[in-house]
Amino acid sequence: MSHILITRPQGKGIDLAKQLEQAGYQATLFPVLSIDYLEPNSAQLTPLLNADKIIFISQDAVNALLALKPDINTKAQFYAVGEQTADAIWQAFGVRAAVPKTHDSEGLLALSSLQQVAQQNIVLVKGKKGRPTIANALKERDAFLNSLVVYQRQPVKGAQSDWLDHWQSIDVEGIVITSNAAVDAIFHQLSSAQLQWLEHCQFYVASKRIGEYLKQHLSSANIHIAAGASDSAMFTCISQGKTMSENAKPSASVEVKPAAKAAQKSASTSAEKQEPAMNQNNKRSISKTGSLALLISLIVASGVGYQFYQKLNTGQQENAIIEQLKSNNEILNAELVAVKSAQQTLQQALFNSENKVAAALEKNTAQTQQQLESALQRAEQQAYSLNPQEVTSLQRMAEFKLWAEKDYQGAAAVLSRLDSLLAEHPGTGAIRQAIHQDLQALSSVQRVPVEAIYLKLHGLVEQVENLEFNAVSLPQEVVKEDQHALSENVSDWQQNLANSWHQFKDNFIKIRQREGMAIEPLLTEQERHLIQQRLNLYLTQAQDAVLTKQASVYFTALSQANDLVNAYFKLDQPLTKSTVKALDELSKESLQFKHDIALTSTEQVKEWAK
Repeated sequence: MSHILITRPQGKGIDLAKQLEQAGYQATLFPVLSIDYLEPNSAQLTPLLNADKIIFISQDAVNALLALKPDINTKAQFYAVGEQTADAIWQAFGVRAAVPKTHDSEGLLALSSLQQVAQQNIVLVKGKKGRPTIANALKERDAFLNSLVVYQRQPVKGAQSDWLDHWQSIDVEGIVITSNAAVDAIFHQLSSAQLQWLEHCQFYVASKRIGEYLKQHLSSANIHIAAGASDSAMFTCISQGKTMSENAKPSASVEVKPAAKAAQKSASTSAEKQEPAMNQNNKRSISKTGSLALLISLIVASGVGYQFYQKLNTGQQENAIIEQLKSNNEILNAELVAVKSAQQTLQQALFNSENKVAAALEKNTAQTQQQLESALQRAEQQAYSLNPQEVTSLQRMAEFKLWAEKDYQGAAAVLSRLDSLLAEHPGTGAIRQAIHQDLQALSSVQRVPVEAIYLKLHGLVEQVENLEFNAVSLPQEVVKEDQHALSENVSDWQQNLANSWHQFKDNFIKIRQREGMAIEPLLTEQERHLIQQRLNLYLTQAQDAVLTKQASVYFTALSQANDLVNAYFKLDQPLTKSTVKALDELSKESLQFKHDIALTSTEQVKEWAK
């Protein structure tokens, strides 16, 4: 009984093992690779929604993608390298996948539906470090390819030398391999003795590509190539491999033993000795046998005559049948001629109808072409002709922006648009000259930086609460001598008593005298708040004046704000200095919102429109 080792990953090869055991083999499952699912990000999964074609390399690719639960376009064309992968696609997504006859990358690329894939979105669901054959071929065919890596194969933990020792101990004779990664996992760091043992094993691989890869480690005599990676294909390969090995054994040749040869020789010798005796006996009985032979000859002659008579009758019947067949053949020939004549008539009628249809199509095409050319000429004439209403509308828009909105740049933009429109039509030179004169006048107008002024005022408003108010600066106190100091002389007790009284009185009422300046009264918190609110009001009023283009209001508000800052805040502080400087700069801005500009092109347009 042959012992077959199945190296497919965990969970695979169970059905193959059962089939082998039922057929009398001994099967052992020994995975050499583990499948680890990866987690692509959402950006990598997005192409599945707009894919025209989705290709799955293996069952692991289907299962790994299904574990991610992605949004996938089930209306796309699905492809699978093998039948088992196609079954997995049907179970996972309910879609039938196209499968090539040869279950490999080359067979998949040979499908007719993958020949013309230019500008099509194709997603290739694969494992890490797989073959680049499919990806390279699809890119050469100008397809938009997105490779989606969803799993990776890794050798299972453990030393390969330990695997080989275990396989030798259980007398493994055949090994099933379904990927190049499994070959790498097995033939990694082996001793010469282990390699020599593998030389005597039978290898059953899933494709010719794997077989070629395995030849780099072994001779090709022990490699059997299956029709695919499915369990049925592998089982067939193993069964046929066993039958071929049995038929290849040399068949035993049949030899004649010496004893038999001697028996044959003695038999031939005895036959030669008996031949003369028989001749003598025949001579003695010749008269009797002659009579018997004459009788037999007469009987035979009678039989031959009877047979000749029967054949003569049979020949007449055959001639009648031949005549009948000739008559039938002539009838069939006549019918065939009639059919050919009808066929020629139909062909001629079809030819005539085709000519009529072609002539009608040619006539309709010519009419349609003429209609299209006429429509195109009318469209060109309409496009080439200048619409007076459009010219007048643009001129009025420029006037509105100039006088109503005071938007000089907007008016210049509208006039530029009108000039580009008139440039396409002859006879508008006078209008264009007037337009360019107006554009020159508008370009000389200095633009007021409204936005910059507004933002600068906004910055001052935000700093109002941080300005420091003027505080009272007290002069130095006048120092006086103490006139009520107590004496240490006992005789001055009366004076000391009076001085003690004065000192006691000074503890209740104390008057300090200062010299050098008049002291201003202090501001209350409410007064300070009101001053800050007034300053905010003036600055906000200046902002509104800029937006509404009121220059007088703007300069009045800045002047009042400057007076408040100088009167109530410390001018020696950096923030106050910067505020005063900013107010001075803002008061020097030139806010000339009104300009006396008249568009000379207006009259030209009116005269042209008449």
